Amino acid sequence: MFLFAEGAEHEPLIVQFINHYLGEKYAIPEFTIMFVIACILTFVLIWIFKGKLSEDDPTNGQLTLEAGFLAIKDLVINVIGEDGFKYFPVVATFAVLILVSNLMGMVPLFKSPTGSVNVTMALGLTSFVYFNYIGIKENGLWGYIKHFAGPKLPLLMFPITILIFFIEIVSTSIRPLTLGVRLFANMFADEQLSAQIANLAPPYTQILVPVVLMPLGVFVAFVQTLVFTLLSMIYISLVVSHDHGHEEHGDAHGETAAAHA
Repeated sequence: MFLFAEGAEHEPLIVQFINHYLGEKYAIPEFTIMFVIACILTFVLIWIFKGKLSEDDPTNGQLTLEAGFLAIKDLVINVIGEDGFKYFPVVATFAVLILVSNLMGMVPLFKSPTGSVNVTMALGLTSFVYFNYIGIKENGLWGYIKHFAGPKLPLLMFPITILIFFIEIVSTSIRPLTLGVRLFANMFADEQLSAQIANLAPPYTQILVPVVLMPLGVFVAFVQTLVFTLLSMIYISLVVSHDHGHEEHGDAHGETAAAHA
């Protein structure tokens, strides 16, 4: 993201190295390599932070993991409800993987895989498939389809029910797009803006600017992780809730979170 900003549009050395040995015929896209590295880094970092778990003498890494665990757990329970903890593994995986992916751009010779729309759309589709699967699992296929029609209305208002149904279908269908595009746009803009500012007066700005902008980059990485994870939790809460009033509250909550992102 920052280092060697003048060549920020070139492939990182690790991508060139991997594709050199695989040959041009089997060249792997840059975003694929970076995302695989992000997955590996996520696993390795958690393993390092975990260390040797101890109740009497916890390490700083263990305390950090516990703090993150409690923060995500409280968020899951507050958004989805008391039964929402069973969705914690998937939500936490989204949070940690996206955060690592966002922060990778600040590591020399790496790029943020979330700066590619291919990666963010894949994440958005994964969230979409998961919350729809949960909705069908919790309510049954017919019950899940019926929830798109909203509250039960008198027979004379059947056209309104049909209208609500189609509006909800369209609204739900574009959720992977909004999730993916929002994350991509913010991370891509952050990288491009940093690169352009760093190239204003090289080499001086390439040394000084990264130091000044790095806290902002970290802030953006955390905020975008929170937005994606929070919206995914809200979508889960909408499909497992049987209280339509709660759904409306969740929708409002989601729109507010998106607007402030």
